[in-house]
Amino acid sequence: MTIFAEKSRMNLAFNKILKGQIPQILPLVQRLMENQVSDETLQQRFEEMFTQNYECFGIYNDDELIGIFGMWFMTRHYAGRSCEPDHIYINEAYRNKGVGKKLFEFIYSYARDKGCETSELNSYVHNFRSHKFYLNEDYVIKGYHFLKKL
Repeated sequence: MTIFAEKSRMNLAFNKILKGQIPQILPLVQRLMENQVSDETLQQRFEEMFTQNYECFGIYNDDELIGIFGMWFMTRHYAGRSCEPDHIYINEAYRNKGVGKKLFEFIYSYARDKGCETSELNSYVHNFRSHKFYLNEDYVIKGYHFLKKL
């Protein structure tokens, strides 16, 4: 789906990433994760994620990959059918140019088309810029995300 972002004069497209394209997105995921996991481990995890209720998309300006994001689809007892945007990363050169706003317009539309009633997400606690963005998108902080290594 191509969306023209007039404010930034970009020709944005949000294209589904196929399993064979996983290596193309790993450098962007690594930037987001600050290289905490090896490429091999990320490759394996993404391959497994692709077999679950997960879809991955690239954010393109014309033919240039400028970002990535994923979406999980599930039904929650407290939220109904829900879409969870995940691992959203936009190259720094494209931030503050309206890309995030267009991205979330796409996510909401795509999720509604798949029957979702809600959208929920997690954000790293140190990522204050994203918190401000999500609050401006009318997300409400409902709790804390806990993680325990087993």
